[in-house]
Amino acid sequence: MSLLHIAIMVPLLYAVLVPLFYKYMKRVHTGWFILPVPVVLFAYFLGRIPSVQEGGDIISTLRWIPSLGINFTVYLDGLSLLFSLLITGIGMLVVLYSVFYMEKDKEAIHRFYIYLLLFMGAMLGVVLSDNIMVLYGFWELTSISSFLLIAFWYTRERSRYGALKSMLITVFGGLAMFTGFLMLSIMTNSMSVREIIASASEITGHALFIPAMILILLGAFTKSAQFPFHIWLPDAMEAPTPVSAYLHSATMVKAGLYLVARFSPVFAGQAEWFWIVTVVGLTTLLYGSVRAIKQKDLKALLAFSTVSQLGLIMSLLGLGSAAAFYSGNPDSMIYTKATTAAIFHLINHATFKGALFMVVGIIDHETGTRDIRKLGGLMSLMPITFTVAAIGAFSMAGLPPFNGFLSKEMFFTAALHATEMDFWNAETWSVLIPVVAWVASVFTFLYSMILVFKTFTGKFQPEKLDKKPHEAPLGMLIPPVILASLVILFGLFPNILSYSLIEPAMAAIQPAMLAPGDKFLVKIEFWHGWTTEIFMTIGIIILGTLLYKLYGRARVLNRPLINKISLNRAYDGGLAALERGGSRITRFYMTGSIRHYVIYIFGFMIALLGYGIVYSGGIQINVANYAPVSFYEAIVILVLVVSVLALLFVRTRLVAIILTGMSGYMVTLFFVIFRAPDLALTQMIVETVSVMLFLLCFYHLPKLKKEKVSLSFKWTNALISAGVGIVMTLIALGATSGRMFEPISDFFVKGSKELAGGKNVVNVILVDFRGFDTMLEITVLCIAALAIYGMIKIDSGDAILGERVKRLDIILPNSNDVILKTISKVVIFIILTFSFYLFLAGHNSTGGGFIGGLMTAAALVLLSMAFGMDISRKIIPVNYRAMTAVGLLTAYLTAMGSFMFGKPFLSHAFGHFNLPLLGDTELATAVLFDLGVYLTVVGVTMTIIYSIGKDD
Repeated sequence: MSLLHIAIMVPLLYAVLVPLFYKYMKRVHTGWFILPVPVVLFAYFLGRIPSVQEGGDIISTLRWIPSLGINFTVYLDGLSLLFSLLITGIGMLVVLYSVFYMEKDKEAIHRFYIYLLLFMGAMLGVVLSDNIMVLYGFWELTSISSFLLIAFWYTRERSRYGALKSMLITVFGGLAMFTGFLMLSIMTNSMSVREIIASASEITGHALFIPAMILILLGAFTKSAQFPFHIWLPDAMEAPTPVSAYLHSATMVKAGLYLVARFSPVFAGQAEWFWIVTVVGLTTLLYGSVRAIKQKDLKALLAFSTVSQLGLIMSLLGLGSAAAFYSGNPDSMIYTKATTAAIFHLINHATFKGALFMVVGIIDHETGTRDIRKLGGLMSLMPITFTVAAIGAFSMAGLPPFNGFLSKEMFFTAALHATEMDFWNAETWSVLIPVVAWVASVFTFLYSMILVFKTFTGKFQPEKLDKKPHEAPLGMLIPPVILASLVILFGLFPNILSYSLIEPAMAAIQPAMLAPGDKFLVKIEFWHGWTTEIFMTIGIIILGTLLYKLYGRARVLNRPLINKISLNRAYDGGLAALERGGSRITRFYMTGSIRHYVIYIFGFMIALLGYGIVYSGGIQINVANYAPVSFYEAIVILVLVVSVLALLFVRTRLVAIILTGMSGYMVTLFFVIFRAPDLALTQMIVETVSVMLFLLCFYHLPKLKKEKVSLSFKWTNALISAGVGIVMTLIALGATSGRMFEPISDFFVKGSKELAGGKNVVNVILVDFRGFDTMLEITVLCIAALAIYGMIKIDSGDAILGERVKRLDIILPNSNDVILKTISKVVIFIILTFSFYLFLAGHNSTGGGFIGGLMTAAALVLLSMAFGMDISRKIIPVNYRAMTAVGLLTAYLTAMGSFMFGKPFLSHAFGHFNLPLLGDTELATAVLFDLGVYLTVVGVTMTIIYSIGKDD
């Protein structure tokens, strides 16, 4: 495992420790505990600049699922280094800012920092992952963690609304991107981003190439809030200001830009890519700037300004892709300047927009409002905040001597060069590019001036403020001051970034433009003479100033564009229509009748499998090789059939439970006869515990009433039962009659000892050969147990439920049966001892973690039945929900432990060791995994038993 892997995992693992710190160190703000994480990571990535600058990309692989081409490969080049520095650097300042912004006595700040760390780790995973499947996993984790951050104040309806909208839109884009990734992997037979880029020239003519491009762009556009998917970003401003400063100005919204930049070497030579990226970017730039000037809330203004600035960077990436058309031609370097501008403005935007979000947070924190109509005259009361706001806003407006001026001039240069393009029909429409760029920049200047002067100058209105305004505390001022200082530093000395960050990132975005060993020429100058770009800037200042003077009087500037028609209304209407349609469909089949659900499931199974049998030409059954039925087997079959048929005629649930258990025990007897001790033990214990669960559940149900049943009811049941029986019997007979391949059991029997070090084939399959299945199964068991616990703990306020809860205490009363208690004291000890033996011996003989866990649970159930649940809990004071979590964590950590040795996920090892007293002993890591299974099974079973059996 490399340091890059550790860099991704540190925030995710550190999040686990946050609740412990919050619980035991309540006097200290949790932010101080979190701050070292981004500081150390930022320092680490800073130290990687020299090696990446010299072309020394860092690659490291942890084999995960090699058979599917899915490995946890991390890749640090110029582009991923740039984003890693933004993620950790801005994250460091945001955490420091939040220490003073988030009040630890009034808010659950431990949740806030857990979500923040999850997001930080997920973003690092996105930009450092080389495998597209791993990238997608981290991509969706950013959506989930951002959802949690936006909904942090979940009691507010607007917070919940904004969080849901952001997740729905970004996850929709993520699924589209995932489909595009699958298409790329099909075309290139690889899931490595580097290998896909290397194969780009071979797949351009493939039928899936354009669909893959469009789907990947959908993912990028939704994440980076491009028109018309931008509508989630303004509503996401309901999040705490540190979240807005981090996610919505510097990191999450930049993920889409990263995706476009990363896959530019694959798609940049296509006209479709150039036009889609450029047009969508310019449309977003213009639309966002127009909407920004109409906002009355400072954060809403910044939200639309962010949309606009993201559109600017996106359009630059589109314009930069034109260089691929001139690959190998000196003219190509003209168009690479657009990519230079995109990278430079990406950095600049993170500095000035991060500072502005923090300024707005300070204003809100110290005045109690963000409403521009209530603010004014704050310059003398908050001079430092005003200074930072002015620097950030003037940089955003593109005024000298700030860094935004330089990147805006470079944007104009790229837009003017676009008019000279003579390919892809660009000569016709490209003249509009500089026009749109200039008009949008006028509105950018206008909303920047509104942000500063409407807030800090003019008439002071203390009667409209909730608090008496004053300057923010020093700790809250330090982060925005640092960012504002960088705005000035990068404006006066831009070439600090030229070959340290910008050129390596360009080399990653446009590698085909360079010969081996060459570098891009990146020279950012403050003055180029009286150029067209300078006159465009002067025109912006003049027209922008005039519009600012008219802002309060010209209603067209500050009233909504369209009142009745908007994208938000379309989203709300579409979501409501989906909910109504979903409700209708759900009401159609969710009748509340278990019988109906069983009919649906088994009816579908009969239809699907029956069609398969008919379509395949029927099943050939060869009975010549079947063994004769023995007398004992005939007796067991007879008892099994009689017990099942008797269920049709019983009228009490107790008898039904007994007959069901009888049929299960007959199946157990079959396993004994067929010499399958592991299966027999498992079946027997499952039947025992199931009977217990049946008794607990049936206790709550009303008494059976003798009702007249219609003939159609009976015939439907009969047809479904007969259909399932016939279809499954035919499939079983067909599967055993004609085999096209050698049975896989031969491989397991031969490889059990050699490959996994175990003689018990069943247990070896569970913990080694099919370990993924077992891991997912125990994960599902945990989810089910927690769901049952959660549903029972819900206080619905229903009178009937309340009455049932009162009755729960008498479900398992303290037994007065002296014989049962006396026998239980001995039997429970024997069962527990036997269960431990089964667990320890399971790798080489009958047993294993699953059987041992069930056996232990059976002993605990017996203890509860004999002495009552309250006494059993006092005797064994174990939190079984915690045991479930520990078991699941043990299994996952064991699975991930193979990474430390460079082996694929869930690889197991074994060896023989000469131990004192024990002599030659075989030790296997599978036992640790089995321990996780054991703890999970015990925890899940007892959580369900105790949840149903008693309300606690």
